[in-house]
Amino acid sequence: MKGVCELQNTNQVYPNPNIQTINNLLKAMHGEYHAIYCYEILANQAPTQDIKNKILEIRNDEMRHYQTFWVLYFQLTGKEPEIKLTEGCAKDYMSGVKAAFMDEQATVDFYHEAARKTTNPIISSAFTQASADEQNHAVWFLYFLNHS
Repeated sequence: MKGVCELQNTNQVYPNPNIQTINNLLKAMHGEYHAIYCYEILANQAPTQDIKNKILEIRNDEMRHYQTFWVLYFQLTGKEPEIKLTEGCAKDYMSGVKAAFMDEQATVDFYHEAARKTTNPIISSAFTQASADEQNHAVWFLYFLNHS
């Protein structure tokens, strides 16, 4: 897959974008935005510096996913997406880790489905790559659940 910078430089808008692909990109951006916000809070609740660092590393992955999906959405529509935080975050560390684990697992499934449903190979690859990261994140959150 091309890097985000390469995608930004193409300024290519795909003709007749598939509405389902556009909606999937929007849903992905909303989810990534929520994760970015909540993982910062979660990192600050972490019981150790090592766990905090890992959560911040996961958060960096989420920021990269958000940026990639944002660029793809913009290329498809020619418009900047309107993304807002629509739900809150868990109140304590263990609830946050459990919520993160469940969300990461659901996101893996959603990204696999979104990758299969688009005819655009760049978008399919972006969803597939992000799903691999999300599965890795889920493993880390499961580890935190079992060792905190």
